[in-house]
Amino acid sequence: MRLLIVEDERRLALSLAKGLMAEGFAVDVAHDGREGLHRAQEGAYDLVVLDIMLPGMNGYRVCAALRAAGCEVPILMLTAKDGEYDEAEGLDTGADDYLTKPFSYVVLLARVRALLRRRGQGASPVVRVGDLVVDRGARRVERDGSEAALTAKEFSVLEQLVVRPGEVVSKAEILEHVWDFAYEGDPNIVEVYVSALRRKLGAGVIETVRGAGYRLVGSRA
Repeated sequence: MRLLIVEDERRLALSLAKGLMAEGFAVDVAHDGREGLHRAQEGAYDLVVLDIMLPGMNGYRVCAALRAAGCEVPILMLTAKDGEYDEAEGLDTGADDYLTKPFSYVVLLARVRALLRRRGQGASPVVRVGDLVVDRGARRVERDGSEAALTAKEFSVLEQLVVRPGEVVSKAEILEHVWDFAYEGDPNIVEVYVSALRRKLGAGVIETVRGAGYRLVGSRA
């Protein structure tokens, strides 16, 4: 999953980015409202963490502009203010959730995951494909009842296939959502992670569709 953090407090932005990347998310950061709006409109983000008090263009205006343009990406708003009026204004402009500073990173992570689950599944975070069970909330994977120990990045690659079971997901789509905007390495890195997943989950779980991408089948060939 690829996230955008729009936050002018650079230490906080860096801290949040490091924490979320350690959880397996791809994270881009913008430090003012106009840059954040441009990034959000141009990038394929799964969620935006948006501060309200930003230089150039405040978070309310950024959120309203995104919604006016038809962008439905989940938005979690951050603010140092505290009060019902601020929360109501943020939600009225189209934000999906609201968090007041100072906040616990654990709480922010829980809100991020809840918004992503709400967007992706609408109900249970547990997805079953054949004999493969993926709990996106707990970030646990089981095959034939046995848990597979995946790294954060491996889980993120698998998650891109899990949310579209049976469909072909291209290498470019996986790169776009699992690696951040600044990644300039070899795109074959996706193949490396798919190979690692096959070793841990079994060769029949992920099919290669030549020239198109990968497909999750979840059962032995």
